Amino acid sequence: MTLTLLTASVLAVLPPSAARAVLSDVPVEPDSGEATDWLIEELSKAPYQAAKPTLFDRASKAFSDWLASLTIGEGTGIPTAVLIVLVALIAVAIIAAIIVYGVPRLNRKSRHHDILFGEADHRTAAQLREAAEQAANQGDFAAAIADMFRSIARGLSERTLVSMTPGTTGHGFATRASRVFPERATELATSADTFDRVRYMRQPATREQYEQLRTLESQVRAAKPDLAEATL
Repeated sequence: MTLTLLTASVLAVLPPSAARAVLSDVPVEPDSGEATDWLIEELSKAPYQAAKPTLFDRASKAFSDWLASLTIGEGTGIPTAVLIVLVALIAVAIIAAIIVYGVPRLNRKSRHHDILFGEADHRTAAQLREAAEQAANQGDFAAAIADMFRSIARGLSERTLVSMTPGTTGHGFATRASRVFPERATELATSADTFDRVRYMRQPATREQYEQLRTLESQVRAAKPDLAEATL
């Protein structure tokens, strides 16, 4: 009688619970196909799946391997920790630069000094330009020239291109504005002369002088400034 038949005969006379106990203790030697199927089935269970690396784990390892592969000089590897610190410092520096130089500039754009060429004036550049046009239509070219020149100054101050302090004079403004708009340096200097003669020396004002200022204001408002020379 073979071992298989003997085993079957023994199991036949045993109670079901005893037969299962005997079978659990019998060594099993599966063939290669069965072994592969059993291995796949075992690895598919939840504990093994939970232990698999996630997409983030794989991405982190790939980034870490890339940092470790970088070299400086003659092939000397940079420690990963050092590179991570350097990257973090660069990021912090960029954020700090944006906060310090970017945000305050946006805030300053909407503010200007109320003192304009020694006089209190709360009007915006657009309001000053409108007042100049109204004065010109009424034939008051002295007031029109004064307000148009003020409009030019207030406009550049609003754009944060030229700093206007309470003590800034007409020629002081023209000098600063000429750095931002060098192609208009001659017209700016001439407009400052006109403003001084009409406003302070009480010389007669003409329509021609006003039209020159009105043209300059339109040109400066539309021109592209040299930001490297902008003063805040």
